[in-house]
Amino acid sequence: MYRPKPYCISRKSVQEAYLKIKANKGASGVDQMSMEMFDKEPQKHLYKLWNQMSSGSYMPPAIKLVEIPKKDGGKRPLGIPTITDRIGQAVVAGQLGKVVDNLFHDDSYGYRPKKSALQAVEKARKRCWEYPWLLDVDIKGFFDNIPHELLMLAVEKHAEEEWMVLYIKRWLVAPLQLEDGTTVPRTKGVPQGSVIGPVLSNLYLHYAMDMWLMNNYPTLAFERYADDAIIHCRSEEEAIRLKELLGKRLQDCGLEMHEDKTKIVYCKDSNRRIKYPKTVSFDFLGYTFKPRQAQNKHRKETFTCFLPGVSTKALTAMNEKLNKMQILRTPGVEIEAVAKTINPVLQGWINYYGKFYATKLKEFLYRINAKLANWAIRKYKGLRASITQGMKWVGRLCKQKPNLFAHWVLGAKPKMAYIR
Repeated sequence: MYRPKPYCISRKSVQEAYLKIKANKGASGVDQMSMEMFDKEPQKHLYKLWNQMSSGSYMPPAIKLVEIPKKDGGKRPLGIPTITDRIGQAVVAGQLGKVVDNLFHDDSYGYRPKKSALQAVEKARKRCWEYPWLLDVDIKGFFDNIPHELLMLAVEKHAEEEWMVLYIKRWLVAPLQLEDGTTVPRTKGVPQGSVIGPVLSNLYLHYAMDMWLMNNYPTLAFERYADDAIIHCRSEEEAIRLKELLGKRLQDCGLEMHEDKTKIVYCKDSNRRIKYPKTVSFDFLGYTFKPRQAQNKHRKETFTCFLPGVSTKALTAMNEKLNKMQILRTPGVEIEAVAKTINPVLQGWINYYGKFYATKLKEFLYRINAKLANWAIRKYKGLRASITQGMKWVGRLCKQKPNLFAHWVLGAKPKMAYIR
């Protein structure tokens, strides 16, 4: 005899969640099941998940903890749920996201439809011209320290279904499995790498920071991408006071402002004459904002403007990624294969870091020609292991096929001395 499920979860929502997770790929969790293995019997796994979630019996497995290198040399803990668990999280995240996204502030850009990091950088660029000061906010271990009790108050306020609240509670306390196989219980925080994490962290900071700013500092502007936030101020005194009060607010919400990394910045340009002895630059979403030389519309005069350009940390990470690409050390392939492999990576960097002050990015892209020259030296013995000969070869290739590499199209071609 058929018994109705206590929770009404459509099979269509589970199927749609599966397609999203499949498109994002990702590593296997604690059960070692890869997406390739899952796809051998997808409907079997999806039916089991739907049946368990609809009956209220689904219990999330442990989350596999891995540590990935950060640009500053540290390590970031990343939680990897199983494929099945990611699909379940996607079902709930999709439902909850539709409800809470309309609540969020226009200047909250992280993990939201029709919002992007570049939009946040663009808005910050314009506001640095309007406001001479800003507070660059850093929250210590934000994702690891979100209090579950306070977070669930926000979830319960906005979740439309009882089963959404049930499974979010279970996901929040699912243990972490370390590399040696031991499990660690969790009493706070949202694992970075989880599917449900972005919407939950956004919801928490919406109340902990965004709404607090709107209520207490309605005349100030800010940009926030997840926990990366900057707040524009009209004076240094205002920024100092804001830092003090925001620190207390975060403390009341179970979070801690990172004193060493949270800084007051003077957005210096040609029209701002204060000789500020402290900070006149900051990093935001892979860009460094600082005073830079710019030209007027007629390109006859230069002046100092506070502008974003690709950060040193980002450049270091890009260079490390290129150095790890095996094809640049493989002489047994053709140059077209090299281009096919590295062009998607180069184009991604150009699309993101070339948006503002592209000159800074071009300085880095020129160096790629030297990497291509070294590849040519390995392949063609007639170049006599000479970087000059290798660069001449790259120059001739650029002249013959100027669109072969993405950075050449941008304008970072070999110097003319190597093209003759």
